[in-house]
Amino acid sequence: MKEWTPDPGVNHQGLKERMTGSGFYQQALSYNWKQRDSLATALFLQGDVPDFFKRFVSIKGQYTDSLEQVHSIEYEVAPDYLSIGTNEDWARVPLTPMAAQVIADSLHCFLPTRKMVNEIYEQSKVKLAPVPMYAFRDSTVTMWQHHLIIEGQRQGKKGLIAGIKKDVVISNMVSQHPKQNRVAIYGWHLLNGKPIQPLYAGHVNWYVDYSHGIRLIKRTVKVDGKKMDYKDLLRNPLLRGLLTNEAEPVFLNY
Repeated sequence: MKEWTPDPGVNHQGLKERMTGSGFYQQALSYNWKQRDSLATALFLQGDVPDFFKRFVSIKGQYTDSLEQVHSIEYEVAPDYLSIGTNEDWARVPLTPMAAQVIADSLHCFLPTRKMVNEIYEQSKVKLAPVPMYAFRDSTVTMWQHHLIIEGQRQGKKGLIAGIKKDVVISNMVSQHPKQNRVAIYGWHLLNGKPIQPLYAGHVNWYVDYSHGIRLIKRTVKVDGKKMDYKDLLRNPLLRGLLTNEAEPVFLNY
């Protein structure tokens, strides 16, 4: 497992004092989505992140190409969805794909594909049943309440966790959708392994609700033991099946 450190060249918007997870939600209680995004991004890039989140976990997979050659892949994923706070007081924070992309780029990461979300779920250590909420889905207070519910389920279990959020994913659905400025989501697996949310790009990209989660993936992956950038892999018609089960080169970022 590897750790990342915030980029010292990033503008932290003058923030200095470290903020807790509960403190973030208290401050953002009356914020709109853009203000919430801005605060979360600044805090995350400042380093207001619990230590456990920095320990990425290795995921392994295989794929047989069109020439019937078997290839292996290994990539590193964050152990939980994007979180802000201290070791003692932290919280998962849903974000728009635009804010997620800024954070991912600064850390040399990317967002997963549908195929990767399934692999992460299969190899996760802590699998929890989804908890749908129905009122004020896109409100800051519901996001905070959902985090607390998940923590009640988790009961201190440690390790790679899955099944608790819908992933914001990269997908051809975004570029091929008849409307512009879409976000693609997928996942929220039931305990039987089936996702509640099929691949979907019906929401405008500034829409984010309590169920959305941002999973960071290290952009350098290992293919047959050799390092490779994820974009080069997705552009390779023979090997892209290691990362995606979509037919065309996948939409690479937001």
